[in-house]
Amino acid sequence: MTEFVWGAATAAFQIEGATHEDGRGESIWDRFAATGHVANGDTGDPACDHYHRWREDLDLMRSLGLQGYRFSLAWPRIQPDGRGPANAKGLDFYRRLVEGLLERGIRPLATLYHWDLPQTLQDEGGWASREVVHRFAEYAEIVFDALGDLVGDWITHNEPWVTSHLGYGTGVKAPGVRDWSRALAASHHTLLAHGLVVHSFREAGRAGRIGITLDLTVANAASDADEDVAAALRLDGSHNRWFLDPIFRGSYPEDMLAYYESRIGPFEAVHDGDLEAIRQPLDFLGVNFYRPNLVRAASEDGVLGLSEVPQAAEVTAMGWPVVPAALTELLLRIRRDYGNIPVVITENGAAYDDVLDGGSVVEDEPRVAYLHDHIAAVERAREQGVDVRGYYVWSLLDNFEWEWGYEKRFGIVFVDFATQRRVFKRSALWYRDWIARHANGGGR
Repeated sequence: MTEFVWGAATAAFQIEGATHEDGRGESIWDRFAATGHVANGDTGDPACDHYHRWREDLDLMRSLGLQGYRFSLAWPRIQPDGRGPANAKGLDFYRRLVEGLLERGIRPLATLYHWDLPQTLQDEGGWASREVVHRFAEYAEIVFDALGDLVGDWITHNEPWVTSHLGYGTGVKAPGVRDWSRALAASHHTLLAHGLVVHSFREAGRAGRIGITLDLTVANAASDADEDVAAALRLDGSHNRWFLDPIFRGSYPEDMLAYYESRIGPFEAVHDGDLEAIRQPLDFLGVNFYRPNLVRAASEDGVLGLSEVPQAAEVTAMGWPVVPAALTELLLRIRRDYGNIPVVITENGAAYDDVLDGGSVVEDEPRVAYLHDHIAAVERAREQGVDVRGYYVWSLLDNFEWEWGYEKRFGIVFVDFATQRRVFKRSALWYRDWIARHANGGGR
């Protein structure tokens, strides 16, 4: 990943559909949706029907001039119960997909885990159980053996903060657990699984590059009051440093350890040797960025003791503020605090209320502006020496947006879910033209 790559990203559960085909097992998101936790009763079927329409989607990528495509592999499609021999039909699907990418001159960036844990493993405790670490390592070896001759770039986990804090703490994402002690255990086990897989990847002498993707924020205090400044530091500690520090420093932040233990109880998930195992040399850090946070102290929050304050900025359909300068600030902070590791922007994008009005292109000028301004923010960081190696728009297609179902549209390509018709948005054409102008020299 030495040349700058312009790409787009998706995730398996959000686009594939075919949740009961070819031996695929049940995932925690299948169960979460089936039990009424998703808007409008939406489920992961048919999503974008990508499992059947992947050739069409790859042709679409080629027509946009994409240089890279970030996708994830569905663990239940490869190991239906999260253990044991591989499901050949599942592996065959991904091999055909990767071969199709390479035939079209598009570089694959494969994510091993994008939240779709096999439900069988969740029934045994999920990421709150240490056993899942070993199951993940086994799954990763199956994938590396099957696809390692084709895929050069790997991501172990996507957003372990979401996996743990939102899946096991607040319960707003699958598996819907609300237990902060289990959430902290899950956060450690995702990091430990990452470290063991990276170590094994290196020890086996596998070709290619490997990293992890974190969703990071810029946490600002709503005022200069000591309690608001402390609240912002807690948010930074919970969302950023709790994951960055073990990966790059081999330790959890002392202030957050003390805080969590005072509010939740002893943090007993860490065993001897774990932190050394987590701190593995990485080829790159994936960064997902959507918005910064402005917070104040608030007693009503049960754990972090803070609440978000509206910002003086435009907002997306998610209600998220649009502050491109925060991305530059974040990238500079990563270099300052953790060294000049190569960075890939593995997700950046915005949801808007796009409408299919019968025209040949869906007009989405706010998204065009969002992408333009955030790419410019990346360029400002690069000009100041941050080693950014790629930028992947989230997302290629409108898709199943987790607990929001099909209400929120992040794609640069509109999907009419009733017919599965794909229609370019103005942002897709803008991005195509941007890539054509900047393909040889990054964004400079």
